[in-house]
Amino acid sequence: MSAATATRTPAAARAFAGPEALVGTGALVRFNLRRDRVRLPAWLLALLVGTLSTADKFRTLYAGPEARASVVTTLDSPAGLAMTGPRHYLDDYTFGSMLGHQMLGFVAVLVGLMSVLVITRHTRAEEETNRAELVRSTVVGRHAHLAAALWVAVIADLALALLLAAGLGAMDLAPGGAGGALLYGLAHAAVGLVFAGVAAITTQVTAHTRGASGMALAVIGLAYALRAAGDAGGDDTLSWLSPIGWVQRTYPYVDNRWWPLLLCVALAALCAGTGFVLSTRRDVGAGLRAGRPGSPTASGALLHPLGCALRLHRSVLAGFAAGLFVMGAMYGSILGEAGDMLKNIDQVQDALRRIGGTSTVESFASMIIVILAVVASVYVVMASLRPRAEESAGRAEPLLATGLSRARWAGSHIAVALAGGTALLGSAGLGIGVLGAASAGDPGLVLSLTGAALAYAPALWVTGGVAAVLFGWLPRAAPAAWAVPVYAFVTGYLGPLLRFPDRMNDLSPFGHVPQLPAAPMEWTPLAVLTLVAAALVLLGLAGFRQRDLRTT
Repeated sequence: MSAATATRTPAAARAFAGPEALVGTGALVRFNLRRDRVRLPAWLLALLVGTLSTADKFRTLYAGPEARASVVTTLDSPAGLAMTGPRHYLDDYTFGSMLGHQMLGFVAVLVGLMSVLVITRHTRAEEETNRAELVRSTVVGRHAHLAAALWVAVIADLALALLLAAGLGAMDLAPGGAGGALLYGLAHAAVGLVFAGVAAITTQVTAHTRGASGMALAVIGLAYALRAAGDAGGDDTLSWLSPIGWVQRTYPYVDNRWWPLLLCVALAALCAGTGFVLSTRRDVGAGLRAGRPGSPTASGALLHPLGCALRLHRSVLAGFAAGLFVMGAMYGSILGEAGDMLKNIDQVQDALRRIGGTSTVESFASMIIVILAVVASVYVVMASLRPRAEESAGRAEPLLATGLSRARWAGSHIAVALAGGTALLGSAGLGIGVLGAASAGDPGLVLSLTGAALAYAPALWVTGGVAAVLFGWLPRAAPAAWAVPVYAFVTGYLGPLLRFPDRMNDLSPFGHVPQLPAAPMEWTPLAVLTLVAAALVLLGLAGFRQRDLRTT
C-alpha cells in the first residue's frame, strides 16, 4: 500500500479539511454584494412594497366582517385552499391571518427564486464564464465561492425578514401584531435559505447555469405543488413534505408557531453541507452529471438559425407553458364562485364595473387574463434578450464569423420569442377556459377565454420589439425592457383596483387590447400594435447590424 493510498481521506473529510478551504470568503462576499448593489435592493424593495401594499389593500377591501366572511366561504374549498394555504387560517380571519393565508406561500416562491438566482449567479455562472478559475488561481480557497454566495443569500433573506417585520409591525393587522410580523418576516428568510441550499446542490450537478437554475426552480415548483395538493385534499402529510408547507404552518398572526422554522434551518444546513461535499467530487467548470453524447449527425433543423434558436429556448418555453396552464387552471377553478366571493367588496366591484361585461364571470376573467398575459410577457423579454447573453458570453462571435448574417441570427431568437409568447397565451387561455367552463357550467368559455388570451399577442410582440430595440442600439441598457411587463402589471391589474387614471394604462401596450370577453372585439388597435411591433423589431435589427459586438 502506497503512502498516498494510506493517507487518502473521504470526500466528506476533504470538504472541510481546514480553514484554508474558505480563504478569501470575506473578500468575495463584499465583492458579490457590490456586484448586486442594484439587483438585491430591487428584489427587496419589490417584495417589501408588494407585501405592504397588499396588506393595506386587505384593510381597505375587507374592512367589514361581512366581506371577510364572504372570502372565508369562498376559500373554504379545495380550489381555494390550493391557491392559498391551510384551512386553519380561516378560523379567525383577521387582516394578519388573511395576509399569512393568501400571501405567505406565494411570496415564499419569489423569495426562493431570489435565493436560487443569487447562488447560481455567484457560483455556476462564474465557472461557466471561466472567471472562477481565474479567481481561484490566486489565494482563494476551493469553497470560498460557494460560501460567499451562501452568505450573500443569508444577508439578503435576513434583510428581507427585518424589512417585512418592521413594515408589518407598524400596521395594525391583528392583536399582538409585533410577534406575528416578526414571524412572518423570518418565515420568508427560512424558506429562502432552504432553496439557497437546494441551489448549492444543483450547481454541482450540471455544468450550465440555466440547468442549475432550472433544477432548483423545479424543486420550488414541486414544493408548491405538494403544499397545494396537501391543503386541497386535507392531507397534511403532503404539505409537511414541503418547506413552503412548513413556513405556512408557523401560522403568523394566528398561533405564532416558531418551531417549524427550525426544520427549515436544519434542511438548509444539510443542503448547503451536501453542496460543499459534492463540490469535491468534480473539477472546476464541470458538473457531476456527464453531458449526454450527442447524435453523430446534427438534426436538419440545427443547420438553420431558427432551428438552433428553438433548441436553445425549448426547455424554458416548455416550463412556462406548463406553468401558465396550471396558473390559468387555478384561476379558472374559482371562476364560477367569483360572484359570491367578490359581491361584498365594493372596490373590486367598482373595478369590475369599469371593465364591463354582462356577468361577474366575464369581468373577473378579463381581469385575470391580464395577469396571465403579463406573465407570458416575462418569457418574451427573457427570450428576446437571449441574443445579448450569447453575445456577452462570446458565443455569438464564432457564428457571425461564418456566412450567417446578424439579422438572421438575432431575428431567429426574436421570432422564437414572439411565436413562443403567443403559444404561452394559448396555453394560459386553455387552462383558464377548461377549468372555468367546468366551474361556471358554461362550455362556451373554453373558446372565448382562449381567444381572449390570444388577443394579447400583439401586446407581447410590442414588448419583444422594445427588447429588440434596446439590444440593437443600447445593449447595456437592454435590462430596461423589464419595465414593460412591470408597468403593465401595475396599470393593468392594480390600476382598476386603485383607480389609476386611464391615461396611465394607455402608456402600456396591454392597455390598448380589448378586454375580452367582457368588452367587444376591436381589430384596429390590434392591427396598430402589430405594425408597431414589426417596426420596433426591424429598428432593433438595423441597430444590431451597425454596432460592434460587445463581450464581457
